[in-house]
Amino acid sequence: MKIRRVGVFLKHDQPQAADTVRRLLKWMSERDIKVMIDEGCAHWSDLSPTPDRELAAAVDLIVVLGGDGTLLFVAHCAGTRRVPILGVNLGTLGFLTEINVEEMIPALERVIAGEVEIESRMRLEVVATREGREVGHFHALNDAVITKTAPSRMIRLETVADGVAVTTYHADGLIVSTPTGSTAYSLSAGGPILVPGTQVIVMTPICPHALTQRPVVLPESSEIDVRVDARGGEVGLTVDGQESLDLQNGDRVLIRRSPHPVDIISSPFRNRFEILRAKLRWGER
Repeated sequence: MKIRRVGVFLKHDQPQAADTVRRLLKWMSERDIKVMIDEGCAHWSDLSPTPDRELAAAVDLIVVLGGDGTLLFVAHCAGTRRVPILGVNLGTLGFLTEINVEEMIPALERVIAGEVEIESRMRLEVVATREGREVGHFHALNDAVITKTAPSRMIRLETVADGVAVTTYHADGLIVSTPTGSTAYSLSAGGPILVPGTQVIVMTPICPHALTQRPVVLPESSEIDVRVDARGGEVGLTVDGQESLDLQNGDRVLIRRSPHPVDIISSPFRNRFEILRAKLRWGER
């Protein structure tokens, strides 16, 4: 991998990251790698910050200093452009930000040497329509969530997959997630844990009225069509916790595999199940 220009994103309000930012920029300067930084890094650098989307569009590699939420934000900034992302977690080990601060420089050395695995993570294309007119178009690395947005009666979501009726969910909402997102909101709602390389889509109802309505795993080729019946309540669509849209009665949300995946650099220091054991504390008593 030829790296000429690196973009650095830092989770905002992280004063404890000053030394990490300075160390990272010094390492790159010593190797004549051009660096672009976001506003979060500007406090600890003489470089001028670049607007987020411009930065993501101009670099060969993105280093994210923060947590999984910061990486999701960066993926949205990159849009449909494929650029490798290295996630460095400033707190505990993350599902997406798999590298800790002590591993940052050794990981970058392996990236420069081409000795890392880059995982192509599938995303979902999410299109909301109202009376046949498109009102929202998004790409989700984690999930698309249709849920009530205020204390109200449960909502009804008539759900169809590949033209065949699945069910009408009477629930607080519905999570449609990628394998990457299976360890996020879907997991909290009782969904299965999926290995990121698995090419499937998961539908997980949120607090369904019928206890027999359980998570469903569908092939990656599936197209899911959800018609919203708010029943007098307020309903919203949220994508990766980054973008949102208010929905109305009769609105439809079409969800399918996106043609634009996200490239994430895997940790060269631990495997997938080591990450799950550390994050979920499997085996502890």
